[in-house]
Amino acid sequence: MPQRPELSSERDAIRPGEVSTPLPQRGDAALVFIGQIETPFKTRADCPRQGRHDGPECRIHVDHQFAAALAGLEGYDTIEVLYWMHEARRDLITQCPKGDGVARGTFSLRSPVRPNPIATALVMLIAIEGAIVTVRGLDCLDGTPLLDLKPDRCAYTPLARDKP
Repeated sequence: MPQRPELSSERDAIRPGEVSTPLPQRGDAALVFIGQIETPFKTRADCPRQGRHDGPECRIHVDHQFAAALAGLEGYDTIEVLYWMHEARRDLITQCPKGDGVARGTFSLRSPVRPNPIATALVMLIAIEGAIVTVRGLDCLDGTPLLDLKPDRCAYTPLARDKP
């Protein structure tokens, strides 16, 4: 499992108004990374604040043992990508976005800095070729671990059972 690098850069410094907390040692979930994301973003500074549907094409490399799980996904224009922000710090409970001086709770922000750095993005599906899914709209680093893919929840309508 990728480890978060030590906090050493000025970018990781706590801003005025921010608060960090020690992380608990417990962990009750076990996640399996199912692939890796290829983007043109090599550093966190390169990443857009939010992905855009007219952004660059990115490729999601699904591990071959999960490739069959892609069947049917091609029927959607928009899909949701869940990924693990492996280089994000995890200890801030309040943050001042872009140093604006206004402290906010981490859970009220879409910041990558959070106790469990799970990100989600609604992206435009461009193509699926084998185990590679090409999309537009991601905002993550090249090499980001993939957690899951889902149809856009607004586009997905399960068939309802007939009422008795």
